[in-house]
Amino acid sequence: MSRYIPFILFTVLTNAAAQMLLKYGMMQLGPLSFSGVNPVVKILSIVFSPFVFLGLCVFVVSMASHLFVLSKVDLSYAYPFLSLAYVVVAFAAWALFGEQINASAIAGIALICLGTVFIARGGSQAPAAAEVEARADIHSTEGTLR
Repeated sequence: MSRYIPFILFTVLTNAAAQMLLKYGMMQLGPLSFSGVNPVVKILSIVFSPFVFLGLCVFVVSMASHLFVLSKVDLSYAYPFLSLAYVVVAFAAWALFGEQINASAIAGIALICLGTVFIARGGSQAPAAAEVEARADIHSTEGTLR
């Protein structure tokens, strides 16, 4: 499981980068209003604004990376790591956008990090995806033999 940690962390970092790009793109667009405009045209103008579009593209890369990870490790192992994106985003938003991080946020970030460490150290006790698939094949073969 641990050999996939770099891929999991890549997923986390690209997810966080996508969020930062989306936020910056929305900051560039300013407050949204749909009054007096065609909503479809407005949504398309948002989606195709440069930073929002780039953020969506990076998010697609993040999801592709996550799909790769899910093909290799258990969901119960991989998914909790995505909470680290909250940590990255909190500090990146503080550094790049001047957003505040208060004591409650720091405590929450510490708990997220601690929980992720517990998950990483514990690994997964469930059978690997390939083993589950092999078991499913055996069970379906048994059903046809009866």
